Amino acid sequence: MKILFYDTKKYDKESFERVLPEYPSVKITYLETELSENTTALAKGYEAICAFVNSDLSEGVIRSLQKEGVKLILLRCAGFNNVDSIVANECGITVLRVPGYSPEAVAEHAMALALAVNRRIHKAYIKVRENNFSLVGLTGVTLHGRTAGIIGTGKIGAAMCRICNGFGMKVIAYDKYPNRSLDFVEYVSFEEVLAQSDLISLHCPLMDDTYHLINEDTISKMKDNVILVNTSRGALIKTDDLIRGIRNRKFLGVGLDVYEEEGDNVFENREDDFLEHSVTARLLSFPNVVVTSHQGFLTEEALIAISHTTLQNAVDFEQGSINESNQVK
Repeated sequence: MKILFYDTKKYDKESFERVLPEYPSVKITYLETELSENTTALAKGYEAICAFVNSDLSEGVIRSLQKEGVKLILLRCAGFNNVDSIVANECGITVLRVPGYSPEAVAEHAMALALAVNRRIHKAYIKVRENNFSLVGLTGVTLHGRTAGIIGTGKIGAAMCRICNGFGMKVIAYDKYPNRSLDFVEYVSFEEVLAQSDLISLHCPLMDDTYHLINEDTISKMKDNVILVNTSRGALIKTDDLIRGIRNRKFLGVGLDVYEEEGDNVFENREDDFLEHSVTARLLSFPNVVVTSHQGFLTEEALIAISHTTLQNAVDFEQGSINESNQVK
């Protein structure tokens, strides 16, 4: 099988090349080019293309891929809200993803964000670089003994529950389908998580009923000086309402690895661009906010796991034995 990789980064190529010898039937061509209707012609002669979570897989792109003979779209990620799955089905194109690669990687990043905003690591680092050793403005809180509220306890949320438990925190959670293996977690209502938690971490998928889950109303129900972390999907949070809450000093800190405007920024170097009118610039203007660029997955172990699952998906498709749990329908 010949696979065309779009929007390939250095770490993508390195991880896939490490495991590729284990899949002798697969041939890969790597492109830095982003996937769009204007670049689908590059896929002519390829049975499959490989894309990432920020790739454009809208109706026009998918129909253009069909015209070029593409039969399989491989997502080297878990998220698929960027895919028009209905059109893909109409076009007879199979879409396969990587539903679970390293939940601990994302959960560890979520806790890293919580710790960074709580102990003002970002500010402390900059101050010391400037030979400023003052502690003013760096006061945080002790997480031990406080309450962590985890919204969504799938594999990543469950890993975050275990991390918070290891910190000596009381862990409460909300999920429509409780994970009974987490015997130290107390499942409560969504409203109770909002009202009781000192740290709230989002680990749920983006769906119609979770779109703007965090908004002006739900923020008002949170404790004052709460820490909010999002490593799931940007649109779980209504950004304008979040900014209003930050300005009203509702939050001790906010850690975001994802945000609504990230599509134009994520994985790109925009250091020479002016962002003064953007949501990103507004978020970065606050001293108690840390924003990272969708890097929660970025560990060596996670990249290798993604590579293995992606290439195994290709082989399974070729052999007519698709793992249905990996298929986007």
